[in-house]
Amino acid sequence: MSDDIDRLDDQAFARWLAGHAGSALTALRASQGFADPRALKDAGDRASHELMLAALARYRPADEVLSEEQADSRQDFSTGDRPARLDADRVWIIDPLDGTREFSEEGRTDWAVHVALWERSAGPDGGLTAGAVGMPARTGADGDPLVLGTSEPTAPAADGPLRIAVSRSRPPAFVPQLIEELGAEAVPMGSAGVKVCAVVTGQADAYVHAGGQYEWDSAAPVAVALGAGMHASRIDGSPLRYNAANPRLPDLLVCRPEHAEQLLKAIDRFL
Repeated sequence: MSDDIDRLDDQAFARWLAGHAGSALTALRASQGFADPRALKDAGDRASHELMLAALARYRPADEVLSEEQADSRQDFSTGDRPARLDADRVWIIDPLDGTREFSEEGRTDWAVHVALWERSAGPDGGLTAGAVGMPARTGADGDPLVLGTSEPTAPAADGPLRIAVSRSRPPAFVPQLIEELGAEAVPMGSAGVKVCAVVTGQADAYVHAGGQYEWDSAAPVAVALGAGMHASRIDGSPLRYNAANPRLPDLLVCRPEHAEQLLKAIDRFL
């Protein structure tokens, strides 16, 4: 099995790692149960983080890693010390468990595992070159746990009002007004990765977020969305940049490309 993984290209490896961590989280959920949600959240974060770091150290030992669960993950390195990732050519940006609240609630399927690769050679500021979002509590057409990568087909456009995926617990303050102005429908769900993937699969037309995220929240979902031909940017239309000295990347718009101009103009009125 090790030899098979050694031969995987970066995109196939990202899919494998997202699926591998997802399987471990599913097993943990089944064995630990839901009686103590906080303990389950903590155990899930820790187990997936450790598993993913071990796999990256084994199969991609020359690469750097930015993980939500690292002790200094949220530190702004714009001045002072520089972490090794800022001078690296390849950095894996991972969220071992996106949607911990949903993970800790029995019956919920809207949680995910994020794996993305940033490479310096991909543009003036580097860029995402591989990505996968694992949704272990959901199944694909083949009956296996669902993992989306960067080669997903572009979902067909849907008739009817615009459907905007929003956080079920912390939607941005202006989003209800945005939805009303556009005559849109809100589609509440959990994990940021699940919301972006809802756009990719055609369950929603857009995902709008403002008010606080970090690179690991969006890197893998954005890689998947861009691969499927979707628009992805900051809510002011500026590019999303990864492996920055400050990992905070607080807002995000992912949508079908034909809706991007309309949404950006509407959002601008609330900024």
